[in-house]
Amino acid sequence: MRFQSQAQVALAALPTALGITPELMLAANRYGVAAPNPSGDFAIYTVSNYTFETKAHASQWNKLDLKTGEISLWYDGSDISEVVFVGPTPTSIIYINGTNAENDGGISLYSADANSLGDAQLIASLPAPYSGLKAVQVPSGDIHFLVYTKAYPNGTAYNEQTASTAASTARIYTSTYVRHWDTWLNQEKNAVFGGVLKGGNGSYSFSGELTNYVTGICNVTCAESPYDQSDESDYDISPDGNSVVFLTKDTSLPLANYTADVIYTVPFNGTSKDVKAINARGTTKYLDAEGAATSPRFSPSGKHIAYFQMNGIAYESDRNILYVANADSEDFNVTALAHDWDRSPDTMAWSKDSETIFVSAPDLGRERIFPVPLTAGDSYVPKNITNEGVPSGFYVLPDNSVLVSDSKIWTSRDIFTVSPEGDLIKTYFQANLVDPGLKGLKPEDVSEFYYSSNSSEIKQQAWIIYPEGFDESKTYPLAFITHGGPQGAHFNSWSTRWNFKVWADQGYVVIAPNPTASSGWGQNLTDAIQGHWGSYPYWDLVHVWDYVNENLKYVDTENGIEAGASFGGYMTNWIQGHELGRRFKALVTHDGSTSTLNQYASEELWFMNHDFAGPFNQTGFVPGSPYYEWNPLLYVDNWATPHFVVHNSMDFRLPVSEGILLFNMLQTKGVPSKLLNFPDENHWVLNQENSLVWHTEIFKWINYYSGISNASSPY
Repeated sequence: MRFQSQAQVALAALPTALGITPELMLAANRYGVAAPNPSGDFAIYTVSNYTFETKAHASQWNKLDLKTGEISLWYDGSDISEVVFVGPTPTSIIYINGTNAENDGGISLYSADANSLGDAQLIASLPAPYSGLKAVQVPSGDIHFLVYTKAYPNGTAYNEQTASTAASTARIYTSTYVRHWDTWLNQEKNAVFGGVLKGGNGSYSFSGELTNYVTGICNVTCAESPYDQSDESDYDISPDGNSVVFLTKDTSLPLANYTADVIYTVPFNGTSKDVKAINARGTTKYLDAEGAATSPRFSPSGKHIAYFQMNGIAYESDRNILYVANADSEDFNVTALAHDWDRSPDTMAWSKDSETIFVSAPDLGRERIFPVPLTAGDSYVPKNITNEGVPSGFYVLPDNSVLVSDSKIWTSRDIFTVSPEGDLIKTYFQANLVDPGLKGLKPEDVSEFYYSSNSSEIKQQAWIIYPEGFDESKTYPLAFITHGGPQGAHFNSWSTRWNFKVWADQGYVVIAPNPTASSGWGQNLTDAIQGHWGSYPYWDLVHVWDYVNENLKYVDTENGIEAGASFGGYMTNWIQGHELGRRFKALVTHDGSTSTLNQYASEELWFMNHDFAGPFNQTGFVPGSPYYEWNPLLYVDNWATPHFVVHNSMDFRLPVSEGILLFNMLQTKGVPSKLLNFPDENHWVLNQENSLVWHTEIFKWINYYSGISNASSPY
């Protein structure tokens, strides 16, 4: 199926592009989510970019008039980091300036009218790097607000810039979970703080007193909210300003082994001693609901608190179920909405009348928005109101239409409104029609197909992305990109890390499959990966390759390459040792697993315990155990395809030794290979200059072996 453009006339007026290069993609504008003011008259959003010539970042805020569609500059600069609409008028705001007068690592709070920023008033300087601002105005005219930052065990805010430095750098641990993502963990943990801005009419004062609601809740571990690498989506404040809700990991369980969360409520004027658990294990009628929870949100009426929760107590990719708690009930009377719906929603927004919750969920390679009424029973199946793309965020406007900021493979940002019934109301912005570096990108660059595999009765999907100037009568080498997770998917979304169109415009037809473990085709397909890392998804990928070879005559499979990151990197290493590996001219592994047993050097032990059907000391590293059966090193004797290896030093999820091990084994066997390492990057490559090197080196490698390049060497 080829996609049809929604703006054929506008696209026709654009000059023909030669294709999008890594430089163009990395230098292009990056857009924040359009956040509307309370009356729905306008929205504001951030725009940032990077210039390679000057090595400079630039940032600004734009204002979108939701009545006329006009877009104008609202603020030029990066000083304003967060804005909340709150106060006596629909244009009243308070905002965070990322620095304070003392320049000591703290922040400043300002109040202003959004239409006259020049008259902003400094409210206070806060002596720590608080962020995640949420605020409501109470009847007195005061503003109750929430922020978060790291806190010492005694509950006071931690500021790394002003904290005393120990004479020794030693770290000592007596339990697992010593580091996470790219950070060694210590005694300072995130906590939600609440404060009051006294006054009204846009003029406020602050006593400096902040209440910590989190620190001090301890059992086996101590509470943290937002949890570790999370953000303000982990907490909320009630519309009347009298209650706070937040989530934390279940403190009765070891952090490394379980995903369980507990959601607490606490009076705004209370402390961590006054918390009440909404969903503690075994306290609701849904006894299976023991897993990770996300996104607690008060309804506009303040009567309900919605949240998502999984069942699996040690499974990060179980199906999210939407729950609603009665905020006024002593036992919260938790009820599930659309309990049996075979999708896993992950983002929500309440309707203004508090009768419907709009959720987004992975669905057939997209992330679609679905309205779910409070009356939805267990068997209710929500209907999507958006189709293509993946929302970065969305807001419900006063008329209950939904303001969506999303992206697609062919555009880094679309902003539009859609009705609760799914009718497109107005498209305000499409980056591919505006940004010079993206001009020429269009829906017709992308299509999809479904294929059958012996691993599943479920038809599986793959994306096709065409190069610039694609001609079906010609042939183009195959770029076969395997996704990570493994529970995840290739979505119809823009990426600055694995941008399919950038790869295609090197001269490839990109095939991006969604095999076993992919999300959005029902939980059974996602769950089927357990214990089958090297079988089901591998078989699926073989079937994808076969389908392409037999049906897409414009794809040159003889000169194809394969690449993947994370689990996709693991699968690349697995492919290297199997028959499929001989069908590619070159392979690329980014931060993948080389030895399955080494996965226990990771931080989240629940991940391998689940996916490999138990801890390694129970299943054993013996034939029949997933740790043994799916180890790529078992097939090292078969390694032969030229292999490019990327592994970053700050990746604690898949430690850098995995990449070095892979490279050393390839070199020892005499397989053409190359290692790229970034000492300052984690699982991802985020710095634009580093990313340009990443693209340049990988493309030099694959273009040589696929025959696209006439270079005399891939080195």
